[in-house]
Amino acid sequence: MSLKHSYTLIAPLYDLVVSKATHSIRKASLKQLDTLSNVGDRILIAGIGTGLDIPHLPPDRIYTGIDLTQSMLAKAKRRKGNVDIKLELGDAMHLPYEDNSFDLVVMHLILAVVPNPALALQEAQRVVKEQGHIIILDKFLQPGQLALIRRLINPVIRHIATQTTVVFEHQLAECENLKLISDDPVLAGGWFRKIVVKKQSN
Repeated sequence: MSLKHSYTLIAPLYDLVVSKATHSIRKASLKQLDTLSNVGDRILIAGIGTGLDIPHLPPDRIYTGIDLTQSMLAKAKRRKGNVDIKLELGDAMHLPYEDNSFDLVVMHLILAVVPNPALALQEAQRVVKEQGHIIILDKFLQPGQLALIRRLINPVIRHIATQTTVVFEHQLAECENLKLISDDPVLAGGWFRKIVVKKQSN
């Protein structure tokens, strides 16, 4: 089953499963939009899903939200409120934007979902401006972590909803211009992490 197909099927139930569990960590992650230095006005949300981030977005910025499925975007549209956000259909692994288009990129619960997380992170690196930040919130194994149950369920669940064995450090190593700024555990004994990286000069 393709990711686009599975998330089209999941969309009606997505909020029931994910909203309450991730509300507080989304809010904490997006609070960084007001605390990070040199955050400009143009912000991309890669993998916006049903728009669960939208209520936590500062209203004085210009946002673009992209997602792979129209059914997810339809739900996100109903959450827009007074936030200036353009919602577009597209793939986080092949972003339809020019290099250095955004001041900041938000990647909430997307790197562990896409088939190739390194490619998605490279695309975020490409479209964010130099000295711009990428805010990441997701579940990651630590390098060398055994996590037998997560490894056993991954071959099945990765084709339906999400991967459970992504190691962030391995993805970061594929992005030569990104520097780790912060990395904080936020949920499930540190499986979920709130991470900020910054794009350095070539």
